[in-house]
Amino acid sequence: MTVDDAVARALAIGPDSSAAERTIDITTLGARSGIARRIEIWFHRVDGCWYLTGMPGPRNWYANLQANPRFVVHLKHGVTADLPATAAPVDEPTRRRVITAVLDLQNRPEIAARVSRRQNFDEWFAYSPLVEIVFDDVTVRTASSTQPA
Repeated sequence: MTVDDAVARALAIGPDSSAAERTIDITTLGARSGIARRIEIWFHRVDGCWYLTGMPGPRNWYANLQANPRFVVHLKHGVTADLPATAAPVDEPTRRRVITAVLDLQNRPEIAARVSRRQNFDEWFAYSPLVEIVFDDVTVRTASSTQPA
């Protein structure tokens, strides 16, 4: 397997992917400071596109991406790669699809046991940060879109 194949496999996450497989780091630039900030976060793949979201409420990473949409996705867990990307806003129908898919995952018993309560669609839809990850490298986008979800 080549590095490109490994990256494509790492990006080919789906509903049955483990927490480790969907865990990445991202580096954003601080909204006010302009200082690079690296955090660990889950990413999601819905309909062949990748997204970042989180629990309802304000998130620093989201404020950073709104101010500076360029960022880096750091793959780990089986492949090490730093992939430049841009955070793109999503429209309402996409938001509905992605939040539904994310909550299907969040409300699975093995994951729901780690949070205090079942996650509510209306709350997530109204208050969760959500951006699409658009990778700079077209070959990354197309290679991983051919992998099964």
